[in-house]
Amino acid sequence: MAKQKKRVIEFRSYSLPPSFPVLLLTGDDWHISDVPAKCLHFHNCLEIGLCESDSGTLEFLNTSYPFHEGDVTVIPSNIAHTTYSSPGTASKWSYLFIDMEKFIYPVFSLEFVSKSSLIQNVVQSQSGIFSREKHPEVYDLVVYIIRVLEKKVPNYEYICGNLFSVLLITILNIYNTSENSDSINKEKPDNSFSIAPALEYIQKNYMLDFPITSLADMCNMSYTHFRRTFASVMGTGTLEYLIRIRIEKASLLLRTTDMPILHISETVGFTSLSSFNRHFNSIVGESPRDWRKRMSISNNLSVFKNTGWMTPPKD
Repeated sequence: MAKQKKRVIEFRSYSLPPSFPVLLLTGDDWHISDVPAKCLHFHNCLEIGLCESDSGTLEFLNTSYPFHEGDVTVIPSNIAHTTYSSPGTASKWSYLFIDMEKFIYPVFSLEFVSKSSLIQNVVQSQSGIFSREKHPEVYDLVVYIIRVLEKKVPNYEYICGNLFSVLLITILNIYNTSENSDSINKEKPDNSFSIAPALEYIQKNYMLDFPITSLADMCNMSYTHFRRTFASVMGTGTLEYLIRIRIEKASLLLRTTDMPILHISETVGFTSLSSFNRHFNSIVGESPRDWRKRMSISNNLSVFKNTGWMTPPKD
């Protein structure tokens, strides 16, 4: 039997400014062809799309959905997809590429858990198409964000940061109509910002071996007070939170690359493969190897890396 040819997929990497990790792509150039692309693609960040005219198809690996004028699409970073217009049309789009965690963090705890919280679904795994008729609040928020970014009104970064948080909560409420309310992470108390330096340091340096006590110094607290405050705000201990962040990062590498598991475990900060396997299985509920086999988007795919498209790809 002939070996099945791998389907080609592209990884499009967008460089987002660390201080304001948002990129807006809009304007008359952004008309999408009616010719289906030869390959799917995924990004390094969350994509929010606004269809401004016409209709077409949003295609994933195994499914496809129709889109229409006024629809808002929300596609996490590791979801392979492509968009093409209905025959004879060229739908117009505006796109937002966002590191959503930078805006909502540390207000929400984006912990990687085996059954995935709704927040994680939006940011990392749950795609959605929201029509203007059924969800006008989503449409209005996205349009407002785009207008603020286009005009760069005074303090637009602050305005957009708050609007993105409102947008996320709005989407969570929509998803929650068919989920249990207790699966939503609750807002953190006011003292969440007192541990913000520690949270930021963990996000940037999770792969390093550093003493947990140093985090207390960053927050100008005694270690005892820091430990209690952290547990109160985040609902988990500092070391447990660090381990979950490492597992979250490892899960993305497992899903989107062919990197050996040992290399992934070392890349995210584990000193031994046995420790990585133990923690991954404890949090996710299965081994890294089994999870990768079930979830990897690179199975039967050939992955190519490109810089992000700054104008629509030409066929």
